[in-house]
Amino acid sequence: MPLNRRKFLGKSAATGAAVVLTGAVSAPAAQAHGGRPKGHKRYSFTVMGTTDLHGHVFNWDYYKDAAYTDTAGNAQGLSRISTLVKQVREEKGRGNTLLIDAGDTIQGTPLTYYYARVEPITAADGPVHPMAQAMNAIGYDAAALGNHEFNYGIDTLRKFESQLKFPLLGANAVDAKTEKPAFRPYVIKKLRTPHGKDVKVAILGLTNPGIAIWDKAYVQGVLKFPGIEEQAALWVPKLRSMGADVVIVSAHTGASGTSSWGDQLPYVENAAANVARTVPGIDAILVGHAHVEIEQQLVTNEKTGKSVVLSEPLCYAERLALFDFELEWEKGRWTVASVSSKLLNSNAVADDPKITKLLEDEHALVVKYVNQVVGQATTTLTTVDARYKDAPIIDLINKVQADVVTEALKSTEYASLPVLSQASPFSRTSSIPAGAVTIRDLSGLYVYDNTLVAKLMTGAQVRAYLEFSAEYFVQTAAGAVVDVDKLTNANNRPDYNYDYVSGLSYDIDVAQAAGSRIRNLTYQGAALDDAQKFVFAVNNYRANGGGAFPHVASAPELWSESTEIRTRIAEWVTAKGTLDPAEFASVDWRLTRDGTPVF
Repeated sequence: MPLNRRKFLGKSAATGAAVVLTGAVSAPAAQAHGGRPKGHKRYSFTVMGTTDLHGHVFNWDYYKDAAYTDTAGNAQGLSRISTLVKQVREEKGRGNTLLIDAGDTIQGTPLTYYYARVEPITAADGPVHPMAQAMNAIGYDAAALGNHEFNYGIDTLRKFESQLKFPLLGANAVDAKTEKPAFRPYVIKKLRTPHGKDVKVAILGLTNPGIAIWDKAYVQGVLKFPGIEEQAALWVPKLRSMGADVVIVSAHTGASGTSSWGDQLPYVENAAANVARTVPGIDAILVGHAHVEIEQQLVTNEKTGKSVVLSEPLCYAERLALFDFELEWEKGRWTVASVSSKLLNSNAVADDPKITKLLEDEHALVVKYVNQVVGQATTTLTTVDARYKDAPIIDLINKVQADVVTEALKSTEYASLPVLSQASPFSRTSSIPAGAVTIRDLSGLYVYDNTLVAKLMTGAQVRAYLEFSAEYFVQTAAGAVVDVDKLTNANNRPDYNYDYVSGLSYDIDVAQAAGSRIRNLTYQGAALDDAQKFVFAVNNYRANGGGAFPHVASAPELWSESTEIRTRIAEWVTAKGTLDPAEFASVDWRLTRDGTPVF
């Protein structure tokens, strides 16, 4: 989308006026900063946090057209979070609480897709985004940018930002030319105490450097994303020098210290624990991005010896994090005596009727949209065993992608090259039932808003790509019993970082060590020629280096588009009218052990 640069730069850097809140309460908090002498003035407050909401307003599964349920009994949605927030505010006193978020808000469900693409918020007289409506109504104080905020382009993000009644923070999202903050880096909130001296709470927002890879098409030449650790080290001392009594970081980054991008970026993807350890002056970090649950993690800062409290509530509004602070008046200022964190479960409460009523029309509109019938399936297709068997439902994705790329390149110099395609088994529960096929069936198959790219690759590069993909499988000796639940996700690699490649035939020998598993690799019945050139149809996440697959990010780009792959699948099925595996299913690969098929 085109960027209005004047409007864009006009959004930068300002931190805004502090908000004065009133009231006081005293609540116990677990020791995290070491013992201090008790002063006669004490003050307690609580910071609530969410992260990775991904468009979940209600406890509703748009892909199944039913209330959300899972085996753990979890519930989802901001309507549940709203109830929890009201309870905490009632207990602690409204003026003794803050509510923040750590990003990934406007992408992830058909609800968010609808208001980005079908009835976009950027249209003239466009609607207010449902997530903005809900978060405004609940009363958030600040939110950090997530990487998925950029999925629909900067115009959509800026429009969403303009609809919020609280700041959207990103200290390490900077203008590519000036390197000045393009979003507000922080906000300072004032909490009024009964002792006549306000507490100044600084909230620093940091986002993920991977945006430079994952949404390269939107941000290249417009924004840069310096490292989380480096920017925290820059901003935290500034906040302390401005008189912040408490510093909280809301960071769209995990705590593991790992990265998915190999050596493509000089920064750490999941840097929260590193920040806590290396940057002095931080009291707590709201962690995001990783979609894991951390009730409380204490990290000792190597310069001060003080503990920093980390917490990550489960994604999709399934949990609410609570950071309980206890402060003491010491030497003319407030100091943090202790911090502790815990998580509240959304399944323990009912929906807030205020949020339900607020967004019932938007919800009904999207339910109607996703239940549109676009075709008829001759048989049921499922992903239940797609991660270890060549499943026709994944072949459908590859067939659509190959057809779209073939059509796009038919009048170019690359028209005569064979087209290969990659796709991942994103979900283990997707199903397209025999009979009527709806948009929600196809959306459930392709849950990400990825777009399609055509790359130019050689046979040797494709071979290396397949070897890397095959590292997903756990090495399993030829005589060992095969347990499919233990066969995949080696080294914690997620399902979305395992790829099928169509247009070739190959075996994956899981008895062999990683790096030497691809056997009998052929193209049109003959051994693959390493010098052969191929057009590779690939999603933009992979094309930009997501998952650190070899060669693909640096391969020449022949073509790309902004239409989502799930939309292309819906168009393909609509045009065909009938979804028949005979038109797209093929056995391209199989698992073997020492040459013998596993299944």
